[in-house]
Amino acid sequence: MDDEMILALYWQRNESAITASAEKYGGYCGAIAGQLLQNRQDAEEVLNDTWLGAWNAIPPHRPSILRTFLGRITRNLAFSRYRENNAKKRGGGEIQLVLEELKEVLPAQRLPEEELESKELGRLLTGFLQRLPQRERNVFIRRYWYAESSEQIGKRFNMKPSAVLVSLSRTRKKLRMFLEREGIAI
Repeated sequence: MDDEMILALYWQRNESAITASAEKYGGYCGAIAGQLLQNRQDAEEVLNDTWLGAWNAIPPHRPSILRTFLGRITRNLAFSRYRENNAKKRGGGEIQLVLEELKEVLPAQRLPEEELESKELGRLLTGFLQRLPQRERNVFIRRYWYAESSEQIGKRFNMKPSAVLVSLSRTRKKLRMFLEREGIAI
């Protein structure tokens, strides 16, 4: 079933939209949740919450790219679950490292009312990533969207883990300079 048909089912409030979403994007969203959480049961719960989140968001929202929309819901839920699971214990894990690495580059969101600033930041990040060479962009996305380790990224792109870390460091520096030029306070 194509995305327009699935979206039409959501708009009709037809519960088969959830089944169709799960059939078409369950593997993709499951991979995101599994990579971020490293726990099968938590990943399955996040996946179920993804379908509920989509059901609650569509309508009124009509995503232009359903795969990305569902992936973003999954990713946000997985990060929330991770924070919840690790609220009392600190350290360890790729997600903690990813968050620490990005903390020095991206501005902290202070209030939910700053949604407009958040959207602008998202637009700037997209523009920044589009200007990067493909391999550098892919390494950055694998690390900061999928939370893959430098070893996993190295295997994927035939790089040494140390080369991945150097690439990521250089890209973060470029991102920081780009955001500062755009007037984003870090």
